[in-house]
Amino acid sequence: MHTVIVIASGLILLAVTLLLGRWPGSSVPLAVQVFIGLWLIIALGNMWFGVSRAGYSVRDELPMFLLVFGAPALIAVWVWFKHTGS
Repeated sequence: MHTVIVIASGLILLAVTLLLGRWPGSSVPLAVQVFIGLWLIIALGNMWFGVSRAGYSVRDELPMFLLVFGAPALIAVWVWFKHTGS
């Protein structure tokens, strides 16, 4: 359940950054880049918490990290390419 909540949080963060990217003077590609950087830091923090506090090994947490980071990041990259037309 924790993984679903974290991924949903990532999608909410993506939505917020995309809304900010639509403001005058900003751009969606820049918003996506900012999101990916922020989300990487947050996903690594989530992995660190699982290893240091919850007692999981890095080997156990790595697949969850890839899922938690990858799902919202892939959607962000898709939005980036759809917006730039590439």
